[in-house]
Amino acid sequence: MAEHPQKPPLQKPPGYRDPTANSGKPAMTRPPPRKPVLPASFHPKKRRRNWRRACCCFIFVFLVILALVVAVAGALFYLWFDPKLPVFHLQSFRVPRFNVTVRPDGTYLDTETVTRIEIKNPNGKLAIYYGGTHVGVTVGGGETELGSKEVSGFTQGKKNTRSLKVETGVKNQLVDDGSGTKLKNGFKNKGLVVDVEARTRVGFIVHGLKIGTVGVNALCGGVSLKKLDSGDMPKCSMNLFKWY
Repeated sequence: MAEHPQKPPLQKPPGYRDPTANSGKPAMTRPPPRKPVLPASFHPKKRRRNWRRACCCFIFVFLVILALVVAVAGALFYLWFDPKLPVFHLQSFRVPRFNVTVRPDGTYLDTETVTRIEIKNPNGKLAIYYGGTHVGVTVGGGETELGSKEVSGFTQGKKNTRSLKVETGVKNQLVDDGSGTKLKNGFKNKGLVVDVEARTRVGFIVHGLKIGTVGVNALCGGVSLKKLDSGDMPKCSMNLFKWY
C-alpha cells in the first residue's frame, strides 16, 4: 500500500520564542505592592510623649519637695526667732500754725504740724529694717488733709525704740466754708480729731541677712487735740499687705 507523503513542518517566524521552552533563566516575579507612605504627623511619637511625661513628673516632684523645704524652714524660723511686727504709737502732735482765712473767693487753710511717732522693736533676736515711710496727717475724721511727707528707710536694732519726727503742712488750701468754720472752732476748743497714717515696708535681719518685706499700714490717732496735749499716746492699729 502506498504511503502518503509527509507534510513539511511549518516554519517559525523570525524572533518567535516558544513559551514552553526553558530558557535557563529564573522566571521574573512581580514585587509586592508598596505600603502607602503616611505623613509625618501620623507617625507615633512614643519617645517624645514619654520624655514629656518624665519631665512633668520631675518638675512636680521638685516643686513638692521645694514646698516642703520652705514650709519646714519657715516653721523652724518661727519657732526659734518668734518674729513680731513693730509697735507704733502716736507720741505727740503739735500745731505751730493753724489759720483759717475767709476771702471773697472762698475759705483757705494754712497750717504747720509736727508729728512724732514712736516705733518699738519687740524682738530680742531680730533686727528690723524699714523701707521708705509715707506719713499723712488728716483732721475732722479724714475730711481735711494737713499734708504728708516721705521718710527715708532705716534699720532698728533688737529691743530698740525709735522716734520719727515728721513735719507737714499746707498753704492756701481751699476748703468748704462749712468745713472752715468747724476747723476753726475745733482748733480753739481742742476738740479737733487728729488722724495720722504711716505706710511702710518692714523686714527682718538675721545675722546680717535681710529676709523679705511685708507692707504695713499703721493708723494712729482718732483722738482729740486735748487728749494729745495731756500726754496721751494712743497705740496705732496695724494692717498688713502682701509680702515682697
